[in-house]
Amino acid sequence: MSVDRETASQQQGPGSAVTAVPAVRESVGGVPGLPHVCDPVPAGDVAGTPSSTAQSLRSTPRLVGIDAARGLALVGMIAVHQFAATDSDGTASLAWTLAAGKSAALFALLAGVGIAFTTGGRRRRPTGRTWTAQAASLLVRALIIGAVGLALGHLVPTDSAGVILPYYAVLFVLAVPLLSLSSRALVVLATVIVLVVPGLSHLLRAGTEPVIVPNMTVTDLVDRPLQVLMELTVTGQYPALAWMAYLCVGLAVGRAALSSRAVVGAVILVGGALVVVSMTVSWLLLDVFGGRARLDQVALQSMTPQEYADVTTSGWNGTTPTDTGWWLATMAPHSGTSLDLTYTIGVALVVLGACILLGRMTTTLLRPLAAAGSMTLTLYCMHLVMLSAPAVPGGPTGFLLQVAVLVAFALLWSRDHARGPFEELVAEAAGAVRRKVLAAPETGHRGAHRKG
Repeated sequence: MSVDRETASQQQGPGSAVTAVPAVRESVGGVPGLPHVCDPVPAGDVAGTPSSTAQSLRSTPRLVGIDAARGLALVGMIAVHQFAATDSDGTASLAWTLAAGKSAALFALLAGVGIAFTTGGRRRRPTGRTWTAQAASLLVRALIIGAVGLALGHLVPTDSAGVILPYYAVLFVLAVPLLSLSSRALVVLATVIVLVVPGLSHLLRAGTEPVIVPNMTVTDLVDRPLQVLMELTVTGQYPALAWMAYLCVGLAVGRAALSSRAVVGAVILVGGALVVVSMTVSWLLLDVFGGRARLDQVALQSMTPQEYADVTTSGWNGTTPTDTGWWLATMAPHSGTSLDLTYTIGVALVVLGACILLGRMTTTLLRPLAAAGSMTLTLYCMHLVMLSAPAVPGGPTGFLLQVAVLVAFALLWSRDHARGPFEELVAEAAGAVRRKVLAAPETGHRGAHRKG
């Protein structure tokens, strides 16, 4: 599910390819500096990661820490699908405590980072014909990813895993109007989404109960398109309208000077502050101002104590009940509340910043994660197929087996290929459309005079 950067130089033409590799930065404190994606680079598509791709295939370098963060998100999602939500004593399991809600949020935020890279990075936001080309390219990506997700919906049982790809495709579509926004505008929009959308969703769903939305299929899209659209945007497991907050933050981060340690440090500090603020506000609302007692009273009228304990521990499936507004003060995984969004954005920023800093110090330690992170669409699909196979065990054994298989595949494939198999398909299709739009003749004729 990674998004490779496709920056075409108009001076060289839409079909140009460059194989030169920018020089490595001068060492700082004895540690060689890594070339960064926000540095000036020749035209051409990004190919692989610095740590895992053959030198001849590196048209431009990628920031290894970002790929490692994607790989970490993938491992987290596998853990959530393989481990039980709670231990025998009813408390959240370690896997769910570390990854539930956070891994998927990190994926969504990194989608925004990737889109920022593909559409000009820090120095130039797309306008005019370039905007049209990038928008068309993004829509093609959304179409292919959505189609893959709907196909997987026929294979993967909902109780095994929620397929995120159809929601991810909608996020790509919703990202099109954001391509030319400034970083400040993106942060403001993310703030508005976090503060407004969860409450609006709560009002729109008044009188309904949260349900587990089945994994969507091609049949669902044909038979009930309006209901599917509502599920993808508001009521599903990863409601796109609320999750646009992750995308906006990711776009803003992707346009920052990530080659600067000070900027990356600021990303980590902001993330840490968001985590602290969300936890503090939730504690004040629930435990100081009496929200928890009221929530307990209302919730236990419609669910058993065990059911209530389970959902508050392991989380919901994208939305919360509407029987009381106090649900909006919770921050359980996948609850979609303002505090849940704020908390998971903060965690994602901290993880991303830490991976970038670690990637500046060493690529060797991050190589397995970075290799996996450079082809997460392929590996995510492989994981879902293995998850649905009866022969693959569950629990820790299944987790270790799947991680080992996927990382080994990524390391071996990246030795001779610039992208994963599915990433190559998406990049080729999206790149072809982008180049076609850029090469199309102008429709208007300047200086023409109407004959009278």
